[in-house]
Amino acid sequence: MEEAATVSPSESTFCLQQVTLTECSEDDYQYEEVPADDDFSLPEGDEDLARALQTMEDQAIDAQIMAQRPGQVMKHSLSDIPEAVDDFLCNFLVRMGMNRTLDCFQTEWYELMQRGLLEPKDVGFVPDVYSCNQHLERENKRLQKELENYQLVATKAKEALLKMQRERDFHRMHHKRVVQEKNRLINDIKRLKAHYASYEPMLRQLNEKYETLLRQKMLTSLERDRAVGQITGLRATLQSLEPGSNIQISMSRGQRYEREDSVEGPTQRALKEAKVSSGAYLNDPAKGPVKQVGKRYPKDSEFPEDIQVNPYLARAKECVRPLKSGMYRLSNTLKVHDLAVSCLALHPRKDIVVTGSDDRLWKMWAFPNGNIIMKGEGHTDWLSGCCFHPSGTKLVTSSGDTTVRIWDFSKGGCLLTLEGHSYAAWDCSWHSCGDFVASASMDKTSKVWDLNSERCRYTLRGHKDSVNSIEFLPFSNIILTSSADKTLSLWDARTGLCAQTFCGHLHSCNHATFNMKGDTIVSCDSFGVLKLWDIRRGAPMVSIDAGPHPGNQVAFDPSGHIVALASNDGTVKTLELKSGHLSTLVGHEDEVQSIIFDHKAEHLVSGGSDGTVRIWN
Repeated sequence: MEEAATVSPSESTFCLQQVTLTECSEDDYQYEEVPADDDFSLPEGDEDLARALQTMEDQAIDAQIMAQRPGQVMKHSLSDIPEAVDDFLCNFLVRMGMNRTLDCFQTEWYELMQRGLLEPKDVGFVPDVYSCNQHLERENKRLQKELENYQLVATKAKEALLKMQRERDFHRMHHKRVVQEKNRLINDIKRLKAHYASYEPMLRQLNEKYETLLRQKMLTSLERDRAVGQITGLRATLQSLEPGSNIQISMSRGQRYEREDSVEGPTQRALKEAKVSSGAYLNDPAKGPVKQVGKRYPKDSEFPEDIQVNPYLARAKECVRPLKSGMYRLSNTLKVHDLAVSCLALHPRKDIVVTGSDDRLWKMWAFPNGNIIMKGEGHTDWLSGCCFHPSGTKLVTSSGDTTVRIWDFSKGGCLLTLEGHSYAAWDCSWHSCGDFVASASMDKTSKVWDLNSERCRYTLRGHKDSVNSIEFLPFSNIILTSSADKTLSLWDARTGLCAQTFCGHLHSCNHATFNMKGDTIVSCDSFGVLKLWDIRRGAPMVSIDAGPHPGNQVAFDPSGHIVALASNDGTVKTLELKSGHLSTLVGHEDEVQSIIFDHKAEHLVSGGSDGTVRIWN
């Protein structure tokens, strides 16, 4: 018999087992002889391949099932062995750290075992009650620790609950107070509504009276300006007449009487008087009176001579004080239309602004307080352009319905509708004499309209794409157009012929305008590029990239020192020509469609697609 003892230093359990080894010899084993049979063959059923494959598949399935349940196999193969008394005592002494006692115990224990005084059957195993007690003691300690942790958590939860209850009481009290205040405010609002309802008819009546008085005031001022202009014209006529020219006076009166039924402006009267004073109607005693050759359209107006001086240059000289483009700040915002503001026009002498919109309406506003004076409706599509008559008594508008309309403020309605374009009319402009109107259209043409004969005098053909803007050079017969074919053109309104073409833009030209002196043009294209052109040389002087967003409209200030650009990115850009400084004014919530300066360059007015007009000063 051989004794084997296994002791692991990392474990506290000692096991002693008795193992009996018996010697065996293979010499006495008798092997069975298998006779060799050459005729040996498998039964017929064993040669079935399908059965062999099925057997292999069943074995593979059994192997997978056994691999999925390793714990169950180990559970059946292992059995719990009770702990022996000596192992229990050794483990106890090791756990308590009593090493010398452990050495004495092991020495005496194995000595007794060698002497045969202790038999394995007498020693026995440790009763289960001790193991259970130790397990319960460890479980009790663990539960005590968990209990302490739970008590700590419960204490914190209690504190949090008390805090939340106090907050709940506070918020409940605050909610009751808010409800009381809300009920009180509701009662106050109901009382104020009832009080306001009693005043609403009176306020409506007062508002109507106010609008009527404003309209009457505007009409009175227009009549006064018209009377002052007539008086000035009469004085100039009387001064031009020489004393003793009775025949000339009588003839001029006769002509004026004959034309009394037609709409004749002061420019046409002055031209006729100039002809009379030059002797065009003198009688020759030998040949008789001189007869004029009859016209095909006798009501056609005559273009004035290109020798007039711009009277607004004196006003421009008053605005030569040093201005900086970055000094403009937003001062007022007026919600004037429900849809986009597409065009702006400034009264020639007064602080009055007209706005045109995509809602098919134009409105006249007092500037800068924003009081509405008048509005007009009649177009069947969006408005694209507007311009005041030089006297400020009429308005011309262009629209997407292909028409151009003339509005008379004194009559409060549309005076004339001009039809002839095949596509939308983009822009319109009034001649300084007040007898001609020019319009630009998407049909690649521009037209010059005679208001006295109410017909199209000339159609300007030459652009290869849509004509986006048109403008008369002040007190001149020169017309400026910009087109989507990337060019600008100067036209002679008296002949309808193109006088000069400016090339240089790489993208569609959206707008172009003159400065007050008439020697410089500024233009913008669909890529935000600004170009300044010298009319005499026909070449660009300066090119400024303010893109990449399109520029919709440009404007010179009266002094000609600052250029403003309405940009598609919702900003207004101002360029100081002397220093080349480019500033950006942010305020609109959508695209900026139009831009103008006031008469003294103290204010900058912009209209945007957000339906607002913003005033910068």
